[in-house]
Amino acid sequence: MNGCKLCPRECNVDRAKLKGYCGAGNKVILSKAYLHKWEEPCISGDRGSGTVFFSGCNLKCVFCQNYKISHECFGKEITNDRLSDIFMELQLRGAHNINLVTPTHFIPQIKEALDTAKSKGLNIPIVYNSSGYELVETIKSLEGYIDIYLPDIKYYDDKYSIKYSNAPDYFKYASSAVLEMVRQVGVPEFDENGMLKSGLMIRHLMLPGLLFDSKKIVDFVAENLPKEVYLNIMCQYVPLNDLSKYPEINRRVNKKCYDALINYALDRGIENGYFQEFESADTEFIPDFNLEGI
Repeated sequence: MNGCKLCPRECNVDRAKLKGYCGAGNKVILSKAYLHKWEEPCISGDRGSGTVFFSGCNLKCVFCQNYKISHECFGKEITNDRLSDIFMELQLRGAHNINLVTPTHFIPQIKEALDTAKSKGLNIPIVYNSSGYELVETIKSLEGYIDIYLPDIKYYDDKYSIKYSNAPDYFKYASSAVLEMVRQVGVPEFDENGMLKSGLMIRHLMLPGLLFDSKKIVDFVAENLPKEVYLNIMCQYVPLNDLSKYPEINRRVNKKCYDALINYALDRGIENGYFQEFESADTEFIPDFNLEGI
């Protein structure tokens, strides 16, 4: 936490004294930990994914669906020991896995908590669920801790990542991180019940008007990753927050564009993944960040 360089922002601040771009100090902040039923079917299953929402974010997209925790950093400070207890409690409640949501800025604390929990019998898969804005060196430090990587690839063109996330070279970092992730955990492997045990699954949230950019991401997956890797193409974007400066995305995704992207992925040879019913673009699927389970 001294001279923090966990992510591409490389703020280099002493987080015992200051907060970085992510909004976090040196103590873990959580907003919710519960059995989440609305992840991919092979992650949520019938009992739910043991999802732990970390407050703060190193990307902070203007359209973030979880604005309350990513931008406003709503949550409660906890110790690393309490975090390990939360992992164990979720396992005891029947969680199929431990799902770490936006965890990048708390990796050292998470590793310590996982070590403690595993010494107490934690034995379900660990999911690393992130924005994709990662340093390869940081992802390498997670080898042996993570079973399932679930990164976003949000943008291909820097002009969009700069405009909507203030993140130059987003695709350079995300694509390099994804290649390291697949090196570590390989392609998806499932248990006898169809639940994901290990491997890489990529998410892409389509944004209004960015069909061409989305196609470039499909191209990257098709040309650089094993065909067994899953690409989950989502249409759940809902315009939230104050987007008056971004009228082009202050609307929902066009269904014809989403269908065109799915067809393009199929034409490019993408064999595995998920797509969403168009009705999934609804605020009812956004969690209520109420400190449950903390």
